[in-house]
Amino acid sequence: MVINGAVAIDDGQRRARLGRRLLLAPSARAARAEEVADAVVGLHASDAATVYLSACARLGEPSAAEVERALYEDVSLVKLLSMRRTIFAVTEEFAPYVSAAAARQIAAKERATLLKHLAEFAEGWSGARLAETERAVLAALAVRGEATTAELGADVPALRETMLMSAGKPYEAKQSVGSRLLRLLASDGHVRRCRPRGSWLSSSYPWALVPPWPDVPVREAKAEVVRRWLARYGPGTVEDVKWWTGWTLGDVRRALADAGAVEAALDGGAAGLVLPGDEGPVAEPEPWAALLPALDPAVMGWRGRDWYLRPEDVPALFDRAGNAGPTVWWCGRVVGGWAQRADGEVVWRLFGDAGAEARAAVAEEARRLALWLGAVRVTPRFRTPLERELVA
Repeated sequence: MVINGAVAIDDGQRRARLGRRLLLAPSARAARAEEVADAVVGLHASDAATVYLSACARLGEPSAAEVERALYEDVSLVKLLSMRRTIFAVTEEFAPYVSAAAARQIAAKERATLLKHLAEFAEGWSGARLAETERAVLAALAVRGEATTAELGADVPALRETMLMSAGKPYEAKQSVGSRLLRLLASDGHVRRCRPRGSWLSSSYPWALVPPWPDVPVREAKAEVVRRWLARYGPGTVEDVKWWTGWTLGDVRRALADAGAVEAALDGGAAGLVLPGDEGPVAEPEPWAALLPALDPAVMGWRGRDWYLRPEDVPALFDRAGNAGPTVWWCGRVVGGWAQRADGEVVWRLFGDAGAEARAAVAEEARRLALWLGAVRVTPRFRTPLERELVA
């Protein structure tokens, strides 16, 4: 159907695309973690567990070892503080584009903020001293191969200095110069996170140097990021792209134009955008269920979510800052939430009667999840009302 010159893509078609392109239908599942990361244009990595849970939900043979291979053995997945000032795990091939399109700008802001805080809350710091300390850290890593921030502090004593933030207030806290500086070097693409010390749920990890990436012009990089987003999440609106990237409206419109985006009419009259040639129908996948983790790319992929998430269910599934908790999906809709209890049981609740087929499929996904998790216990970094209620 064509509406006012634009091909119409209804909500049913959007859900069909979601199931196939985000690898959630069983027939669409991938064999390797890199395929998953490219399919979702980057795995959310603000919570260490999300990378593993999101990837394994989309792997034909779910395995934490497969994700660890990509992150720490082949280093074919790289974590970057990038779009929406969120940490994403992206493929090594895509990383130069993400760096140029988002991470570098964030690093520049992080540097300015760190210098401001050092001037206000520490003594003896300047731009020259910060640059000198960064060089010393990189030199120490070149010798050590990999090291934690604490270990690097033995080589570069400046890292052990602290900043007293909000002095005299109830939320007064000391921040380590080292933790801030290493995060800055990671944003700049100089260092990467290595295998955590402990389980794959741990956020205590050493650092290692990153070989220089190819230099990509910023405008070309932004167009590539948007092109990939449209290929997987399209149709979406300008507002969706702006929210997902965290860019200015001007940058978003320029990138959409450079990617050649064309209009598609969405249900409700909204103006959607797709890549040229992607206006045609997508075959409906087989019925599918999924148990997706907190901050999964599927639930965090769009700003406008009414076509897959009922507004009345949002308070149960999101925290006050807008972070999504664990969700249960049936055929392209969020139909409930899940959690893992202390004894390892994966429990779930549907918001309504989705039917016997849905309940059976969800139960099978819960069994599949519990099987590969084994003795591992997962608690989301950002707790949500339904998740807390299910584990109580």
